[in-house]
Amino acid sequence: MRTKLIQFIVLLTLTAIQPVLGFSQKEKKDSNEYLFNDLIRLDATPIISQDITGTCWSFSTTSFLESEIIRLGHAPVDLSEMYNVHQIYQEKAQNFVRRQGRTQFGEGSLSHDVILAYKKYGAMPQSAYSGKNYDGEKYIHAELDNVLSGVVEAVVENKNKSLSTAWFPAYTSVLDSYMGAVPEKFNFDGKSYSPESFAESLPINPDDYVTITSFTHHPFYSSFILEVPDNWSNGTYYNVPLNEFIQVIDQALENGYTLAWDADVSEKTWNRKSGVALIPATDYSDMSSEEKAKVGVELMDEKEITQEYRQELFDNYQTTDDHLMHIIGKGRDQENKPYYIVKNSWGTKAGIEGYQYVSLPYMQLKSIAVMVHKDAIPSSLKKKFNW
Repeated sequence: MRTKLIQFIVLLTLTAIQPVLGFSQKEKKDSNEYLFNDLIRLDATPIISQDITGTCWSFSTTSFLESEIIRLGHAPVDLSEMYNVHQIYQEKAQNFVRRQGRTQFGEGSLSHDVILAYKKYGAMPQSAYSGKNYDGEKYIHAELDNVLSGVVEAVVENKNKSLSTAWFPAYTSVLDSYMGAVPEKFNFDGKSYSPESFAESLPINPDDYVTITSFTHHPFYSSFILEVPDNWSNGTYYNVPLNEFIQVIDQALENGYTLAWDADVSEKTWNRKSGVALIPATDYSDMSSEEKAKVGVELMDEKEITQEYRQELFDNYQTTDDHLMHIIGKGRDQENKPYYIVKNSWGTKAGIEGYQYVSLPYMQLKSIAVMVHKDAIPSSLKKKFNW
């Protein structure tokens, strides 16, 4: 299991990635290929893969909280992503049964669910809870999700005409069989903790985090429950115009705050191999095969994104909340166009050593929302929300 040695290694890794000219890239043979200059690159713990699971929401937001812990002056901590998953699976089961099956249950959740888990259940280090109680090196949740779904669906079917008191302990026993039972106490760095006391030992206040979005089907400068399937817990979002949405991201990064990012990565223009995501001026479907091969590899013009176009794609299900990641910095290409440096949870072989460079148009068009510490919000925007 990972111990104090891992914490030391993490600290060395963080020290090694501090320079703003962060990622080493192979020399480009073609001057038209992307070259990036990192302007801002904030502290982030090493890339960890979510493997074959739909738990990006926990990996991304846990990474975000790990960066927050460092920003707030605490030593780096490797938090357990699967502890959040275990506890949220319990919340989702109760919610699904109470709503008589008329809500989302599967693996998906959102950043505010990690905050919910932290506030209600505390936190655990990876060394105390791996969340894997089966053979194999990788996390894989297809069978787990199917079995858990079968349990709650059978409960909702209610063939006894009255729910028994046994269903939730039975459900939890299945969850524990796959993920491992959560220990009531554990040792970390020479001390004994419960999940609650461990969370209290860290500088995270769950009430300090807000989620910002930008859609026209609700009034700007209001809060609302975003209508996406994975928002089963009815998380609240603060709504701002698109230009102020980008301002929140830019100002946060400039002032040393990273952000958890909910977005759509289903576009063909999200190049997983090259580590570049963009919105070309020519629609991908209208490109020749030669042009398609250059997307994310060679420089090309991009669309100008409007609030209306962004809303149109959301309303037509062309922008969905299919993946969550962690924005940790900002850079520019050789044409001086801005890109956001995004930490992913697909392992180090995806993108540029696990990171993706996301263009401004992609960020404008395909973002669902960002979560950030409330102190990172511009004062002008706080006044509009009467904070």
